[in-house]
Amino acid sequence: MIISQTTESLLSISETIARGGVIAFRTDTFYGLGADPFNRQAVQRIKQLKGSHNPILILVSDREAVRRFIATPTPTFDLLAKTFWPGPLTLIGQAASTVPEEITAGTKTIGVRLPGDDKVRALVHACGGALTATSANPTHQDPATTAQRVLSYFGDAIDLIVDGGDVTTDQPSTVLDVCDVEPRLIREGAIAWSEIQAAIDRFKAVHT
Repeated sequence: MIISQTTESLLSISETIARGGVIAFRTDTFYGLGADPFNRQAVQRIKQLKGSHNPILILVSDREAVRRFIATPTPTFDLLAKTFWPGPLTLIGQAASTVPEEITAGTKTIGVRLPGDDKVRALVHACGGALTATSANPTHQDPATTAQRVLSYFGDAIDLIVDGGDVTTDQPSTVLDVCDVEPRLIREGAIAWSEIQAAIDRFKAVHT
């Protein structure tokens, strides 16, 4: 079923998540598959839908929600979050002990992002402040850019498709591993690596 995101529909969307359902929704980049990150069965269902056992990233509705997922954010994590969030930057840190292994895929790390889109943050907030957001496509297929593309991929195998309109970007989020002092680039996307390095250099210049 495809529904639009409205103030009224947020209630049924949040109820779907609360009972362990899986939704598709437009993130600040592509469409993603959303579920309660702490519901192991729902997360496992996403892995089966995608045909992948890779780690699953999390969208949060505010900075405070990060504490549920990252054990101890490094100073680099905090610096980059403060500089680029809300925005298309996924930061990987050491996962809190309460995060299910289905999310981390045994890596003991987790990627978190605070999206720059107000409507996306409102949806995530309504669903408890955090949602999985792995791309809504089977492995080896292109990311879904419309609700109809999600429907063509999964049909009624997911509980709800939230039509947030067509995707307006052709780039995924930039992904950084910030478990250590120096960040490690995993994937360059909407935010250039040079822009991130410049922010770090500015910080170092002020604090050394």
